[in-house]
Amino acid sequence: MIVTTTDVIQGTTIEAYLGIVTAEVVYGSNALRDFFAGIRDIIGGRTAGYERVFEQGQREAIAELEQRAQRLGADAVIGVEIDTGTINIDQSGVLLLITATGTAVRLRQ
Repeated sequence: MIVTTTDVIQGTTIEAYLGIVTAEVVYGSNALRDFFAGIRDIIGGRTAGYERVFEQGQREAIAELEQRAQRLGADAVIGVEIDTGTINIDQSGVLLLITATGTAVRLRQ
């Protein structure tokens, strides 16, 4: 399956647009990771723990996007966009949200 941020795939023809597909990945916060991220906020630098979480989440969201597109009979997903955000659940916690959206298409063979 081809997954691309572009709205065309060079050298192919789109036969049918099958609809918008979305995939969401949600992670709970981690007290230890939050502690070290807080230290990084104070002293500066990158927060490798959260970078890994977002990298993994993006991979999982794209894989889920592919699965949902395949269920529609798609050969590709075009115009893919990945967004990240947070969901506040209460005073003590937050969830990390990663969303992938694209258009499922069938290519002419």
